[in-house]
Amino acid sequence: MVGARVRALREAMDLSLRDLAERSGVSAPMLSQVERGETSPTLTTAERIAAGLDLTLSQLLRLDEGEHVVVIRAGERRVRRNRGHRTEELTPPLPGQRADVSIHELEPGASTGRAGDPPLHEPGARETATVLAGSISLLIDDARHDLDPGDTVTFDADLPHHFTNHGVEPARFLAVVAAGLRRG
Repeated sequence: MVGARVRALREAMDLSLRDLAERSGVSAPMLSQVERGETSPTLTTAERIAAGLDLTLSQLLRLDEGEHVVVIRAGERRVRRNRGHRTEELTPPLPGQRADVSIHELEPGASTGRAGDPPLHEPGARETATVLAGSISLLIDDARHDLDPGDTVTFDADLPHHFTNHGVEPARFLAVVAAGLRRG
């Protein structure tokens, strides 16, 4: 079971066996044997593999996870409000979470941040946003990208950016941030 999980996590991070071997200090042949289920890693080896995957041993072995299916009802979402910007978190805060999904509402004139704010996302993160209602602008790399209902934008979320509602009606958009999965 751990072997299939190691392989899936390694591939999701776009790492070769050699890449993971360098990151973890575990040889590529040993990693291959673990992934194929030919051997079970010792706790020390599993801990090194987990570190190479940017996880704790508990996260790799799923020791700190409860249920494998989490349902969040509409009225139970985590909600944040700040200066006309409302965020509803659709994903639960699980260990090793590789993506976050949220719905954002911007009142007219409101923004998700300000020019000069540092990036909120980790290096390598990528964000995709789809406008559900109203019109918004993405400001990134000194450029403005105007978006209308149905439009989708994908960008490197580790760069300073923010969304602004320049319209006269409230705007809503769905955002998905994938952590550290950007590929070359």
